[in-house]
Amino acid sequence: MSQNLPRALSRRCLLSGGVAAFGAALLLPHTSLAATTVVSSGSLTYADGAILAASKRTLWRVDAAGKIEHRPLDRSITAFASHPETPGTLFAAVAPSGLLRSRDGGRTWADISAGLQATRITALAQAALEPDMLYAALEGDGLWRSKDAGISWEFVMDRPYLDGTERDVLTLVSVGNPTGMGGIWLYAGTEAGLTRVPDCFCRWQDVTAGDAMDALVAGKTPPPTKPLPEREQVNHLALSPEEPERIYAVLKSGIWTSTGAGVNWTMTASGTFDALAVDPENPRHLAALRNETLSVSRDGGMTFEPLNLS
Repeated sequence: MSQNLPRALSRRCLLSGGVAAFGAALLLPHTSLAATTVVSSGSLTYADGAILAASKRTLWRVDAAGKIEHRPLDRSITAFASHPETPGTLFAAVAPSGLLRSRDGGRTWADISAGLQATRITALAQAALEPDMLYAALEGDGLWRSKDAGISWEFVMDRPYLDGTERDVLTLVSVGNPTGMGGIWLYAGTEAGLTRVPDCFCRWQDVTAGDAMDALVAGKTPPPTKPLPEREQVNHLALSPEEPERIYAVLKSGIWTSTGAGVNWTMTASGTFDALAVDPENPRHLAALRNETLSVSRDGGMTFEPLNLS
């Protein structure tokens, strides 16, 4: 199993900061959508039944009826976090650093960066069972947690130590499955592959079958597994809370799917994908940024249909 390097948490302290006044809104007044496509690099999420796609300084919102809104952004969004139990609430990491929160589905935003270092957020996630609990991975630093929807923050975990060095967390999901240690799991994608940590934050671990340790203790051979390709960078992780054991991973080789909480994986779609999101109401409905186009899948990523944004 992979473990993190020990480091005393006493060097960190709880940081508090009030939510900034709305001031200048992130979104400028609504403009009509011109014939265009979404550029390849960007971020995706589902919110209130709609797909939100952020690319450079533009935000698209595509609702279930196909209605499209298009708004310019003041800053580039690099990661989203949303939760079906808090409709209308969105969190967004922005470049070069900073964290924003929206209470109206992304129409206006408040800066809630005060409790965090002015360092790039590499990954963002809400806790599966506690939507006011937010996790942010900071570049070159580690994992931070807020228990009050981003008002105050505390350092909880160093970066994972994989293949002889600490690795930045590139993507993060909270998996609502019990760890056996009184909590649930956080899965993280890094440039050296997949790892996970229980939300008690004891140590980073390899993803193993639930009965693997029992087999080792009994002197038996652990059950065979089909892990992700070894040492291949994991760029995106996504899931629906309706089916937490179904996890999607975006690697350079394509989209991989696990139906057993990350123990066994199969390639679902080959090729380059730049962002991925899962419909919280249906784990087989996906949205993806691919080949400079926003596409959707209704079959768990087996096929994708481009959306016409013109």
